[in-house]
Amino acid sequence: MNVKPLFKLMVEKKASDLFFAPFTPAKIKIEGKIMPVNKLEMTPKMVKQAAIELMDDDQLEHFYKDLEIDFAISEPGLGRFRVNIFHQRGNISMVLRYITNDVPSLEELGMPEQLKELTMLRRGLILMVGATGAGKSTTLAAMIDYRNEKTSSHIITVEDPIEFLHENKQSIVNQREVGLDTMSYGRALRSAVRAAPDVIQIGEIRDRESMQSALDMAGTGHLVLATVHSNNAAETLDRIINLFPQDQHSQVFMDLAHYLRAILSQRLVRSRTGKRVAAVELLLNTPHIKDLILKGDISAVKEAHKDSGEAGMQNFDDALLDLYKAGTITLEEAMSHADSRANLEAKVNFGG
Repeated sequence: MNVKPLFKLMVEKKASDLFFAPFTPAKIKIEGKIMPVNKLEMTPKMVKQAAIELMDDDQLEHFYKDLEIDFAISEPGLGRFRVNIFHQRGNISMVLRYITNDVPSLEELGMPEQLKELTMLRRGLILMVGATGAGKSTTLAAMIDYRNEKTSSHIITVEDPIEFLHENKQSIVNQREVGLDTMSYGRALRSAVRAAPDVIQIGEIRDRESMQSALDMAGTGHLVLATVHSNNAAETLDRIINLFPQDQHSQVFMDLAHYLRAILSQRLVRSRTGKRVAAVELLLNTPHIKDLILKGDISAVKEAHKDSGEAGMQNFDDALLDLYKAGTITLEEAMSHADSRANLEAKVNFGG
């Protein structure tokens, strides 16, 4: 089966993903909704052939060895596509994600104004968190693009794979893809320090080595932007601490207190028009939050964040309330995503 015509369909329909699985038609995802591209039910042989056609010899060897593979391909005139091929129930399935060359602006994404100031910092650690598909990579790309437009910097990104292609504007942007330009995040980050970067983007912090590298670089005068797979700020702090053995926790809390600048969490919610928009939680490392992190009191950080509107901080329920008041989302949609339905309902009813 020739997959290439479906690439064009994805671009035309502004689809984010394309799915291939046995015994069902190929399907695309548009604004979070999955729908078939035709009525042709694909056989296991058809899916396997479609997957093989996208891989070169080295990738095919890797796939047969590891039973799964991630890589990116470029299609002239259309852009880049991230490919994930894997086995399930003894057959091959495949998911492709469209990687647009057009980086959206922070304004287009509806990001808080504070994010522009954070993006221009000279040093520190900014974490972008959220579930898979929440738009973390898109927001990071918008931050990199904003910095690229506004100041002269050397920006290094380490990604797996590269999701947006950045042009050099006022800054120099060097993008390194794990598996293609470097063997691992750890190796790329160790090398990055020797390349005199001002900003380093880490595609995802998954292990202790990457987290320690991020803290070390933030502590030596670099601005570090990274994603973490978690749901909110407090969960992110817990996740980071649990990457390290117990006897290192006090040092990690100290490093976070000194070097962390913000944790931005986002979820995509359905707007009245059917499109998805971001609801954003923002934790800033204010003096009060810094003191709580130094003490290692994550539960107190959570409570302080929930009750605080100082210095531009906001929690998810506040973000949902703002979107509802602006007429962007329905009350039902806001309630379905609320951390506390009772608290959000009270704010709606009493003008919170």
